[in-house]
Amino acid sequence: MRKTSVRELHIHTSELVREAAEGGVIQIERRGEPVAELRPISAPSHMPAARKARIFDSMREIWDRMPQFSDSTKIVEEDRDR
Repeated sequence: MRKTSVRELHIHTSELVREAAEGGVIQIERRGEPVAELRPISAPSHMPAARKARIFDSMREIWDRMPQFSDSTKIVEEDRDR
């Protein structure tokens, strides 16, 4: 855990936030007494590869069922005719 003063936090905010975002914990001190901590938000959970594969397979199935047009002109013309 890194310790820093309120003054250093004020001067180096971007650097300290970057460090915390990368997993660091920074203890903020005022006159040598700890008053706060800067830490990362919980890391987003990673989706297992098998689940991603199932989702993409489902998306491909949906895409295959959609009408395929060779160009946007045909889509616009069909929409105007409705």
